[in-house]
Amino acid sequence: MPTRIFLDHAATTPVLPPAREAMARGFDAWANPSSPHAEGRAARALLEEARSTLADMLDWRHDVIFTSGASEAVEMVAARARVSGRAHGATEHAIVPHAMGAGSSVIPVGRDGLIDENALEAVLAQGPALVAIQVVNNETGILQPLDRLAPRIREAGSLLLADSAQSASKAPLPDADFIALSAHKLGGPPGVGALLVRDLATLSPVGGQEKGYRRGTEDAPGALAFAAALAARPYDMERLGELRARLEDGVRDTGGVVIGEDSPRLATIGAVALPGASSASLLVQFDLAGIAVSAGSACSSGKMKDSPVLAAMQVPADIAGSFLRVSFGPATSEADVDAFLDQWRKISERKRAA
Repeated sequence: MPTRIFLDHAATTPVLPPAREAMARGFDAWANPSSPHAEGRAARALLEEARSTLADMLDWRHDVIFTSGASEAVEMVAARARVSGRAHGATEHAIVPHAMGAGSSVIPVGRDGLIDENALEAVLAQGPALVAIQVVNNETGILQPLDRLAPRIREAGSLLLADSAQSASKAPLPDADFIALSAHKLGGPPGVGALLVRDLATLSPVGGQEKGYRRGTEDAPGALAFAAALAARPYDMERLGELRARLEDGVRDTGGVVIGEDSPRLATIGAVALPGASSASLLVQFDLAGIAVSAGSACSSGKMKDSPVLAAMQVPADIAGSFLRVSFGPATSEADVDAFLDQWRKISERKRAA
């Protein structure tokens, strides 16, 4: 089979060699970390090693609760944060509106994809709430200004939940009360994540493991692999930013559109469109050419529904309908980008000739 090019790292990224090695070490200590015997204590020691490494790599000086991923972390906080209100940004990952419930206030964004700060102030004026605002949008790469928003949320007596699944290891953590993380977005294995909690008193416990905040046998091998992936620090963001600029210049040169180009964005995600084409057709053509891309979140891209993110940004229908997400990993190369652009040009030429 010819070598394929993978440009869908925002969905998941290959497991890094150090993470594989760490997971194997965890498998050697296979006992239940909550068991009191020597084998259990050995597994517990590895779990706590992973917790400490993760906290150190992220410069986090508060509590770390291991989870099955960012989605579970979001659901935990949405259900158990000790404030009465709920609110979330209009462009959050699909798990957020689902977990926050129908009563959650939706904070709109502008055409630039950034939170409407006047609308946020109106929500905060209604009383203490859990406010969910992502660090990086998983479809467009747009960065929310949490350095400016977080103090206002806290001053209003509210709590900030920040989805950092796309940004951890690529950008500093936000000053949030709760932070959701996922290992498989940064070179760790699927099925493990973490919830960072500034103050456990703001989250209702449920008993069981993880200091009483999550029931179920702890995954020491997965936690070790997650921590090892973070410790590897594989992302050269300056290089990846140059690659994305190369990609977007080539897209524009052939009649394409870059979504959110004037907004602050993370270097690893680019949102592009070819008006007149369809996302479904583009995905098929790129896949047949040996290039993996997506048309939005991996949680919904297989369904080919209109993107709520682009709708919230009021992106015109002809652009939203021809949208692709191109996302980079640590090993993405200039040759990968050029191969994408070569195929993009061929598709554009075929469309013009039709």
